[in-house]
Order: sequence, then C-alpha cells, then structure tokens
Amino acid sequence: MKLKNTVGLVVGAAVAASSFSAMAAGKAGSVEVEAFADRYFTDSMYGLNDGTLVGGSIGYFVTENVLLNAGLGKYRNLEVDDVANEDVDGKLAQIEAVYHFGTGNVLPYISAGLAHQELKADSDNTDDRTTMAMAGVGIKNYLNENFFVKAGVDALYGFDHGNTEWQAGVGLGINFGAKSAPVAEPAPAPAPVVAPAPAPAPEMQSVRVELDVLFDFDKDTIRPEYRQDIQSLAEFMKTYPSVTTTVEGHTDSVGSDAYNQNLSERRANAVREALISEGVDGSRVSSVGYGEARPIADNSTDEGRSMNRRVEAEVEAQVEVK
Repeated sequence: MKLKNTVGLVVGAAVAASSFSAMAAGKAGSVEVEAFADRYFTDSMYGLNDGTLVGGSIGYFVTENVLLNAGLGKYRNLEVDDVANEDVDGKLAQIEAVYHFGTGNVLPYISAGLAHQELKADSDNTDDRTTMAMAGVGIKNYLNENFFVKAGVDALYGFDHGNTEWQAGVGLGINFGAKSAPVAEPAPAPAPVVAPAPAPAPEMQSVRVELDVLFDFDKDTIRPEYRQDIQSLAEFMKTYPSVTTTVEGHTDSVGSDAYNQNLSERRANAVREALISEGVDGSRVSSVGYGEARPIADNSTDEGRSMNRRVEAEVEAQVEVK
C-alpha cells in the first residue's frame, strides 16, 4: 500500500535524524518557518493519481507546546487517471494548531485545522474548490536551538464532496526568537578557610608558698602573730584548687621521745584545723608529726630549742606569667 510505505519512510527519516544530540530551547514567543514536501494520496471526484504537494509554512508558538501555523503548497505531478498528459494544477492553503508533547529535542505532535483546496485540470476551465478538515500526527527533531526536521501524516476530509484524502511527508525548518533557558551562574568559589594560628603556649612559672609557725614550750596553741600567715596559705590553696599540702610538726629535745612525738602531732593537727577553718577542703591537707627527730637548730641552747618547736608546710603551683 502506497500510504503505508510512505509513512514508514517518513518516520524512519525522523528517527534517524534524532541521533543528533540537541536540546530545544524554550519556544514560547518564537517563530517557525518550514519548507515541506508531502506525498498526496487522492480520493477526489476527478479520479486523480497520487501526486506531490510542496510548499512552505510559518507558525508562532503561543505557549511552550502550542504552535499556530499557516501554510501554502502547490501540487506537482498530479494527473487525471486514464487520460494521457492530462495534468492537474492545484494548491492547498491551510491553517492549523499543533500541540507538541515533551520538552526535549525530539517532540511528537498532533495537529488539527482547516484547509482550502483548489484543483484545475488542463482540459477544464472550472476550478474544483473545497474546504477540508485536517488532522495529523508526526514527530519533530530539533537538531539545535534553531534547525529542525519533521515527519508527519495528515488526513483531510472534504466538506463539499465528502471525500477523504491523505498526505505524508517531511519538512525542514528554522526556529528563531526562542528564549534560551537561563544559564545559572556558577556559585562563587568559597573563600579559602585559613586556619587560625595556634595560640602560643602560655609561659608558666613555679610559685611556692612556705609556712613556718613557732610554738611556746610544751604548747600546741597557735600564737596570734602566725594567723595571717595561715590565712595567706589558705587563700593560695583556694586560688589553685589542685594543690595539696602536708603539715609537719616538730619539737625540741626536752622530754621523752614518746611525749615529743605526741606533741608534734598535736601541733601539726592544730595548723591543719586552722587551714580548714579558713575554707580549705580537709581532703587537701594532711598532717604528720616527727617529734624531736628533725631539728633545724642546736637543742643545747634556748634559741635553738625555740626554733625547733615548729610546724612547717609548703605548697607549689604552676602559674601563667601575665
């Protein structure tokens, strides 16, 4: 069948053209101009053989998918059957709406509209004119943002004679005035993150606080003049809560060893309790007595024995230099 073979060639041409990679631009507001060649399959009152319709069209995209199109074609190689050299002249003017499916470069479409056909045989001075309804399907392939190829099939129904005819063909066209899709500007490269220079290690120094408390003979009572020293040590320990201390008690050599051991422990504990009363946690202060075992002066003199009746304590902390 002629129509079937022609449609196969038309669709095959469009599919082959689709191997070109292109993306259609936004079409709303653009104009298309096309040149076409259709094979015309007749069923008219003249008994004509099949011919060719060649012509052009112009269209306007009212939306991204809808094209309003007007075209004009001229028939060629159209002859009356069984009459030698009986040529038929004619033309077809058409206006149609075309709806495209999709948004890529290959767009199937359907169309519908009206056409006005005029045919005239050489031997007849009378024109055969008829108004026809048109409906069609096809496919377009946009090779780039401007050029496209097209293949399609149309059915035409003549209102005046009740005849149905077909045409199938290809077209080549150009689209202009299309709005290119906006190209997103690349985001600015993030500014390099500069790692802050490490803070210099603080300069530290060791600070030591010593406490010396002297006692009267055979006494474990703290004399008033040493209360300020004990308070100073307590403040230091509260400022640096990680330090601890051991309070050490001593005696002179007068009396037995056992008595002096007990006396030294009582003296050390008296100072420990004084530190606790100034706000130092008891777990940070321990006490020990050494009796007369660790003299720092000569026990044979009053002055030496006075210096040996003592309690000693010291703390040390690492302090940042300001």
